[in-house]
Amino acid sequence: MTGTHSDVLILGGGSGGYSCAFRAAQLGLSVTLIEADKVGGTCLHRGCIPTKALLHAAEIADNIRNSMSFGIRATFDGVDITAVHEYKNSTIDRLYKGLQGLVAHHKITTVKGRGTFIGDRTIAVDGIRYTGTSIVLATGSHARTIPGIAIGERIVTSDHALDLDFVPESAIVLGGGVIGVEFASLWNSFGADVTIVEALPRLVPAEDPWCSKQLARVLRKSGISIRVGTKIAAAKESADGVIVELEGGETLEAVVLLIAVGREPRTVGNGLAEHGITLDRGFVVADERLHTGVDGVYAAGDIVAGLQLAHRGFQHGIFVAEEIAGLAPVPVAEHLIPRVTYSHPEVASVGLTENAAREKYGDVTAVVYDLAGNGKSQILKTTGGIKVVRAGGVGTPGPVVGVHMVGDRVGDMIGEAQLAVGWEALPTDVALYIHAHPTQNEALGEAMLALSGTPLHAHG
Repeated sequence: MTGTHSDVLILGGGSGGYSCAFRAAQLGLSVTLIEADKVGGTCLHRGCIPTKALLHAAEIADNIRNSMSFGIRATFDGVDITAVHEYKNSTIDRLYKGLQGLVAHHKITTVKGRGTFIGDRTIAVDGIRYTGTSIVLATGSHARTIPGIAIGERIVTSDHALDLDFVPESAIVLGGGVIGVEFASLWNSFGADVTIVEALPRLVPAEDPWCSKQLARVLRKSGISIRVGTKIAAAKESADGVIVELEGGETLEAVVLLIAVGREPRTVGNGLAEHGITLDRGFVVADERLHTGVDGVYAAGDIVAGLQLAHRGFQHGIFVAEEIAGLAPVPVAEHLIPRVTYSHPEVASVGLTENAAREKYGDVTAVVYDLAGNGKSQILKTTGGIKVVRAGGVGTPGPVVGVHMVGDRVGDMIGEAQLAVGWEALPTDVALYIHAHPTQNEALGEAMLALSGTPLHAHG
């Protein structure tokens, strides 16, 4: 049986898929969107939004617990996890309702079901074939698991951890990347005894080493145990928890083990490899214009190797829609994609790390401005700093190529940092701008002043 034909046929309704659908519709193209679950995908329903809602609840718990340091009398009586989930789910529901309204507004045809690419610009859903002048593959990703470690009631992925109906008294987090650090942070704020086990030598290994060092220092001070350079040999559920065996024979026990070792592309079982789509380590191989090499077929979001972030997916979707419409858009610049870890404290960055900048430019200059000198950060009682990296050494000043920040709420500053890196601004260019006082943005301005050779609130 043959279904509808559209100008743009999209497989997957997550960040990459629905953004492509919206932009294509704005450009006057007919769109059919196929989604097995709910439009919004992992980000809205099992990722960004629910995780950050839980992290905000954790921040409230910390504020109450530490209220006397601000002169406010309050008592922390624990976490009502049922009420926390009600808050989290109500946030998701409101956003999902709004998203459904946008789908209707753009007159997008939606098909609920698991789609299979069968070649010839065709996707089959429950025996019905849908065709498109152009096809966009945006099937997203899912939590990676470890062979030999079975997922169960006490050994969970981030999907399961989001809906735990209890606050674990103790937890082991396997993986010190973004997901692992965020869950470790929120569980610690909820009162759990948390241990992070990371195989690599440092936490958030994709970030600048300075960020890793700053983050680990604060997390340890908050009571989180961190075991880096440590691999696990085995893990199993016990009668009332989990037992984790480390390489070398040491064992750790906890109520819950979170497997947070990243995400893998959802490209198996949907006909991609079988019908000419080239895969590499599970990722769809696409050129800089996100074309797969198969006539009329594009890919967007997490299935394309690179940062697996919702805002990257949004930008991919917009780019592909404009490419299909013949607008010749500028390809997405991977190095300009901002990164934020929403732990306590946050880590936010854009551009090159100092090491990567040295590899590319040879001579670079970096400066760190400590948040101890920033008035708003002291009001918030947060620690950390702003690290700015520019190309060129002393006497040969070059543009800002990387900004790396650690501290509460520093993610709110990533927009200005991205503009500085994206426009290849000189530190002297940014230093001219007036940063409102007292704000944490002043710390970024101070770092730019220091790189310009005219520090204000600095010794020496």
